[in-house]
Amino acid sequence: MPGNSPRPNRRTSNKKGPQIGSGGQRRRGLRGKGPTPPAEARTGHVKKRAADAKARQQASRQGGRRGKSPAEIVVGRNPVLEALRAGVPASALYVQQFLESDDRVTDAVKLAVARPDLHLVEAGKPELDRLTNGLNHQGLVLQVPPYDYAHPDDLVAAAAEAGDDPLIMVLDGVTDPRNLGAVVRSAAAFGGHGVVVPERRAAGMTAGAWKTSAGTAATTPVARATNLTRALQGYQRAGLTVVGLAADGDVELTELAALDGPVAIVVGSEGKGLSRLVGETCDIRVRIPMPGGAESLNAGVAAGIVLYAAATRRA
Repeated sequence: MPGNSPRPNRRTSNKKGPQIGSGGQRRRGLRGKGPTPPAEARTGHVKKRAADAKARQQASRQGGRRGKSPAEIVVGRNPVLEALRAGVPASALYVQQFLESDDRVTDAVKLAVARPDLHLVEAGKPELDRLTNGLNHQGLVLQVPPYDYAHPDDLVAAAAEAGDDPLIMVLDGVTDPRNLGAVVRSAAAFGGHGVVVPERRAAGMTAGAWKTSAGTAATTPVARATNLTRALQGYQRAGLTVVGLAADGDVELTELAALDGPVAIVVGSEGKGLSRLVGETCDIRVRIPMPGGAESLNAGVAAGIVLYAAATRRA
C-alpha cells in the first residue's frame, strides 16, 4: 500500500556475517572415547550411588580407626597451672595483656617458657573472650592439641614386636576422663599394652585424662574403636581371650588362668556395667571378690586390680 515502508528481509537483516572456521580444533570431538564404563563407575547412575552407599556402610562397620580428637582449651589460673605442672601436651599459652599478675600466672609463664614446643602468646581480653566463648578465663588460656588415637590392632602389633602376650584394657561406657587416665596409668605400671575406648558415649583423652595419667599417656597408647563389639571380635580372631568384669561373673579373678596368655579385659561403667552386646561377646565373665561387701568398684580401681593380678601371674 502507498505510504507503507517495504517489509524488511529477515534473512538479510539478521545475517551475522562471515563464519569463522574451527581450524581443525573440533576434530578432537570426533575421536572415540573408548569403551563405555560399567554402570557402577558412571557418576550419577543409580548403580554408582548404590555402590558408594555400600562402600560407606562397609567402612562404618570397621572395628576401629585411627584418628584425632578435637582440639581442647583449658581456662582459668588454677586449671592451666595444674595442666602445665602435669605435663599435659599444649601448643600455646595465651596470657591477657595488662593482666594483674599473681603467683599462679608467674608460675604458668615460667613453665611455658621452659617448654620449647609451647608458644607464649599475649592477647587482648576481647580475643580471649572470643577464644573461650565467653568463659571466665581469668586471663590464662591453654590450648591443647588433638590427641592422636591408635587403632585397636596397633596394640596387638606392639605386643608382638616386644615379644609379649597382649595385655589390653577395654573400657565400655566409661564417661569420666579421670577414670580413663587412671586406667592408662595402671596399664603403664603393670605392663599393659594399651587401652581401647569407644568412639561415642565414652571418655576421651582430654586434658583431665592426661593429668590423671600422670604423664604415662605419653608412652601408653589409647586406641579408639568405632564399634567396640567388632573390635573385640577382631581380638578374638587374633587369638586373644576377651574377659569381661561383672559382679555376677562365673569365675573369680584369683582363678582366672587366662591372664597368663593373650587377653583383652573389658571394664564397664560403675552404674550399668557391661553393655549387653559387649557382655555377650566376652569369652569369660569374671568377678572381683570383695569381702568387705562393696557392691561395685569404679573403672579405674577395677582395672588396677585386674592388671596387678595379670602382672603377678606373668612375673
